[in-house]
Amino acid sequence: MAALTIGEIAKQSGVGVETVRYYERKGLLAEPPRKPSGYRQYQPDTIDQIRFILRSKQLGFTLREIRGLLNLRL
Repeated sequence: MAALTIGEIAKQSGVGVETVRYYERKGLLAEPPRKPSGYRQYQPDTIDQIRFILRSKQLGFTLREIRGLLNLRL
């Protein structure tokens, strides 16, 4: 599968680039590998993870609880 940029991930998942970075800092998304130029290379399944996070937030889960749910899934 082709790697996606942070901009592509953000657009396809319906969030901003800073939100993707925030989720990485909070441990909800794994930090992706980087190209030699420093650009992040995301896998397409990251979009599903972000959508899961958004839906979980709508259902009232906290970020800590969501992180726990994501860990169960892996």
